[in-house]
Amino acid sequence: MKKFFMFLAVAGLMTFTASIASAQDEQAAPAATEQVAAEPVTDLFAGSGEEVPLHQALKTKFIEGGAGFMSLILICLILGLALAIERILYLSFSKTNTVKLLDKVEAALKKGGVEEAKKVCRETRGPVASIFYQGLLRADQGVDVVEKTIVSYGSVQMSLMEKGLGWISLFIAIAPSLGFLGTVIGMIQAFDAIQAAGDISPNVVAGGMKVALITTVGGLIVALILQVFYNYILSKIDTLTIDMEDASIRFVDTMVKYNK
Repeated sequence: MKKFFMFLAVAGLMTFTASIASAQDEQAAPAATEQVAAEPVTDLFAGSGEEVPLHQALKTKFIEGGAGFMSLILICLILGLALAIERILYLSFSKTNTVKLLDKVEAALKKGGVEEAKKVCRETRGPVASIFYQGLLRADQGVDVVEKTIVSYGSVQMSLMEKGLGWISLFIAIAPSLGFLGTVIGMIQAFDAIQAAGDISPNVVAGGMKVALITTVGGLIVALILQVFYNYILSKIDTLTIDMEDASIRFVDTMVKYNK
């Protein structure tokens, strides 16, 4: 499943990069032509009465921000979203009706003993069923061993649920950093233009300032989007963890009753 989403992310990146390359080829004209082509960009936000598609406006701003830094920011967004979607699907499939599972395990213990309860756990997906199965494997060693096994294997399941979150948090930190780096480079370009022209007029510094602002906005938007997904994933992990702890306590009580 994870490889599938990574493949979709790479395919989307290649498609978007191809559209950027075609747009850059169309704008490869002399400086005078660039000044004429800059007027429709102003109309995007000035309300000239002519509607511009959203994807076209985003593409234009992407090119103006500089293909280098904006591409890196876009890669952070695509990879971060791919990892976030993979985690959300994994956690959604890990959700188990613990009350129903405990009832099945208890009924299986009364009917066919430990082996029947193991069969129920094997046929149930999710970390809770896996924890129960590990406890049942050591049922003949006493309740204390079963409880320690449940605690230890619960930590393993927690690590599996949090897998990939480090990469998402890395992209959340890198995206605005790349935007700020683009801002610094844009300011340097603006001062270079001022030095070359010997003038501090707005037209001289506008290009560098625009690059600086667009890269910053792009990095912050990517970080905000990924942060929302990151917090949503953490909330799902917390919910599953509470269910696991509650179910583990009730499972130990069930094993105590069975041994008696």
